[in-house]
Amino acid sequence: MPVGHDAHRWSTFHGERTLVVAVRTVTSAVRVLEALPPLLRDDSRVTVVFAYDPTSAFNAGVLDLLHAAGCRVAPWEQLGSIAPDLILSASENIDVPEGDCPVLVLPHGVGFQKLVPDSRSERERLSGVVPDSLLESGRAWLAISHPAQEEQLLAAHPKAAGRTLLVGDPCFDELVASRTHRKAYREALGVADHQRLVVVSSTWGPTSLLGSHPDLLPRLLAQLSCDEARVGAIVHPNVSSAHGTWQLRTLQAAALDAGLLLMPPVHAWRPALVAADVLVGDHGSVTLYGAAAGTPLLLAAFGSDAVPGTAAHALAAVAPRLDPRGDLRRQVEDVVREHTPQRYAAVAAQAFAEPGHALARLRAALYQLLKLPEPFSPPPASLALPVPDPPAAPVTSWQVTTDVTGNGIAPTVTVHRVPATVSAYGAARPDSPTRFTHLACTDDERDHRLTESASVLVQRHPAPTSVGALRWIEDTLTRLPGSLLAASAVRGGGHLVGLRDGRVVEAAITGPAVDPGLPAAVVHACLLVGAPLDDTQATLRIGGSREEDVVLRIRPAWPIG
Repeated sequence: MPVGHDAHRWSTFHGERTLVVAVRTVTSAVRVLEALPPLLRDDSRVTVVFAYDPTSAFNAGVLDLLHAAGCRVAPWEQLGSIAPDLILSASENIDVPEGDCPVLVLPHGVGFQKLVPDSRSERERLSGVVPDSLLESGRAWLAISHPAQEEQLLAAHPKAAGRTLLVGDPCFDELVASRTHRKAYREALGVADHQRLVVVSSTWGPTSLLGSHPDLLPRLLAQLSCDEARVGAIVHPNVSSAHGTWQLRTLQAAALDAGLLLMPPVHAWRPALVAADVLVGDHGSVTLYGAAAGTPLLLAAFGSDAVPGTAAHALAAVAPRLDPRGDLRRQVEDVVREHTPQRYAAVAAQAFAEPGHALARLRAALYQLLKLPEPFSPPPASLALPVPDPPAAPVTSWQVTTDVTGNGIAPTVTVHRVPATVSAYGAARPDSPTRFTHLACTDDERDHRLTESASVLVQRHPAPTSVGALRWIEDTLTRLPGSLLAASAVRGGGHLVGLRDGRVVEAAITGPAVDPGLPAAVVHACLLVGAPLDDTQATLRIGGSREEDVVLRIRPAWPIG
């Protein structure tokens, strides 16, 4: 890219000031990429140069992220020829080149709440604090979100006196500003109105949630009915940078096959956090963001690397703890029932001072350090977050448990479904004369062992006509002789369930549209208890709360080859 004494020969834009954005990790790069555009919007006076410091243990993915964002990146060794007017970074550990320009350091989380390994020694250091040598030079400025963080810094690093700028937290402001878009985020993530979204957040390191309880995600998915709940995961980018996304996805393969919403480590975690009904977290910043925004919280881990006296420690003192080996469903239900919107208001007040003004204050600080007047445009405001892309693959097989109560002509069938890939992590539900467990698979299940073992086969997409549905049922039962029945929705409404003996049951269900696996579960249960399948009105109870009426009627027999 054009830098150095003759850069003007190759450049189209000729700014009055040069701002170097120094990035070292994915986390620090994301924070700058999110905060910087509204600060410099439409201002041709500032030329921005991105520079990559490759010295971090968590440098994997940084260049890919910058290139995907359209940033031109200068090699770190070229910094000496750029002569910046300001260096901006969200990484306190960059190797700042010699010079006299100021260095503005943004936090890449909430405050200074964690001890991390020091890459320059065998000791630990306070995350977010630049080396004393940079403080002594008078070049460093540390952006903080609350005056209490300045007091913490002075106690730990007296040389930080007078080197802080109270700007607030742009990320928290965006989360608050996006609450009115919560429904759109849930729809984009595939969370239905009647479903509860449980988001699991893990920082990095051995004391993190995933470091302490790597099987919590599949266990949650096994204990929460997939008709009533979705489970999402927000994992600190350092996990992928250190181990690779391949390793992470391999370790959580069962959970991913069970429909886990594994959020990309860049940007998309924020709308997922806004969409959450419950947050299961640890001592990372995402947990504090969610609780401060009013989300019910269960702490599943809290490491000794968390710094006492911080807002994170204050949160740990009042938040309920999750027993990872206990009844996870009951704990989720209890925390929702007992939560009040202001439960963590005092913690939020300790972490975020005067929310809603962070971008305006940050722009003022940036231009003051650049020695330029602010643009004439109004100060930037926090915008609602963009709608995320769906990060999960569809579930293709379920372990289905049905409980039948009531009389034969008007039975109540309670259906509890969990993805088959995580069923081993759940508590066993023994069969009885009125309780049955079966395996159901969609027609796009890739594991032939499951489809050959399934009692119920389900067509993923509705058939265009009843004739098409009947033809699919016939072909499926012929191809898979071990199955008991096959079910398909019909475009325009209704479901057809074909039995091995040739009968076909029409099932009409009230309420929102459901997938064919639910009416198939009702027919399967009625068949096993000997309830009639013709002119029967059953009650479908999904999990423990939602009920719909189901009317069953026998169609004329459909011969199976």
